[in-house]
Amino acid sequence: MSKNEIPYKIYLEESEMPKSWYNLRADMKNKPAPLLHPGTHQPLKLEELTPIFCEELAKQELDDTTPYIEIPEEIRNFYKMYRPSPLVRAYCLEKQLGTPAKIYYKFEGNNTSGSHKLNSAIAQAYFAKKQGLKGVTTETGAGQWGTALSMACAYFGLDCQVYMVKVSYEQKPFRREVMRTYGAKVTPSPSDTTNVGRAILKQFPGTTGSLGCAISEAVEAATSQEGYRYVLGSVLSQVLLHQSVIGLETMTALDKYGIKPDMIIGCAGGGSNLGGLIAPFMGRKLRGEADYQIIAVEPASCPSFTRGVYAYDFCDTGHVCPLAKMYTLGSEFIPSANHAGGLRYHGMSTVLSQLYDDKLIEARSVEQTSVFQAAEQFARIEGILPAPESSHAIRVAIDEALKCKETGEEKTIVFGLTGTGYFDLVAYQKYNDGEMNDYIPTDADLKKGIDQIPRFPGNLE
Repeated sequence: MSKNEIPYKIYLEESEMPKSWYNLRADMKNKPAPLLHPGTHQPLKLEELTPIFCEELAKQELDDTTPYIEIPEEIRNFYKMYRPSPLVRAYCLEKQLGTPAKIYYKFEGNNTSGSHKLNSAIAQAYFAKKQGLKGVTTETGAGQWGTALSMACAYFGLDCQVYMVKVSYEQKPFRREVMRTYGAKVTPSPSDTTNVGRAILKQFPGTTGSLGCAISEAVEAATSQEGYRYVLGSVLSQVLLHQSVIGLETMTALDKYGIKPDMIIGCAGGGSNLGGLIAPFMGRKLRGEADYQIIAVEPASCPSFTRGVYAYDFCDTGHVCPLAKMYTLGSEFIPSANHAGGLRYHGMSTVLSQLYDDKLIEARSVEQTSVFQAAEQFARIEGILPAPESSHAIRVAIDEALKCKETGEEKTIVFGLTGTGYFDLVAYQKYNDGEMNDYIPTDADLKKGIDQIPRFPGNLE
């Protein structure tokens, strides 16, 4: 197929939008390890999850056999306000790089939240409303998830309480104000408003916070208020399920033009974007229908895949959440106050962790300044200011395209552009002013967190 036959932007019709979410776990031979009760170390049952999560979401979390789960009509109608999102051929970037590679990116930033997070936020708010709840609590790192959830809660008339990682709360006042505009209450975490927050502040005075801290506070807030439940924007299997709309649309768009990707690249923090993007492609790979090179890209400052251990660990710093088997740096690992934003999480999705352990995906870590160099290059030639998280994928996509230039290989590269960076201008300012530094934790730094991973029969023993 010639260049002129493929448009810059491939848009799907509304009729081509997914009507069901794809549950990758159904096709996995090695299922993700079950969540464990932190006290008994036994697999969690539905009745043990429902005090924390909405009942329907808890069912989705535990379902690893149903391949397709129908998207309720009200959610599909909401999706139509900003979906299908475009799959863009990066012709200008290809030309500047002088590469024979073909580069495509799935752009998820064309909604007010500025990211892919709205795909799951509206689903979780819908099921909370359907259950008759008053409101929900959550955490947010860079702020995209908190923004998306505040929008979804406003749509359904739910109260929304957000615990925002303190460093992001301070770096991104405008992201905070968008949440407040949509009616959310935003609290910097760790805070003195919860028991676990006060304990973390006592143990780590002056801490800039982490997603693990914020999760602990949000769970405590949910379980201490009648009519509230906790919702999460990444990591959980239910979130990857909702985000599969990204990959399903991408696959439909590529199939429409007879394009087969060789390589699929996504940034990885907790796993929502990467898991959603690769889901149907990995399904084809698992079923033996096609093969792809899939690359997870994480920050060198928080390298759970590339330097973590595969073990059961707490999902939060306060140890109030279940144990998940994942690649982890330890729940007490506090990442540096850098600009990796939503990628500052100590662990990784159990689904992606199992795939990585099975060597079905690979992982790379990249340093902060090289990420922003790629972001700047992309913005100047492709016209979109990317989020720092997305820019991790851009970095590796550019690196792989340059390898093709050296070898002459005409690979087709697809990456996820998770959102825009207009609320990340403090980070861009530091990069432009030459004040941005690369922080890579030492083995000793990582050992502190890894040593705190719980030891019990079958776990690190």
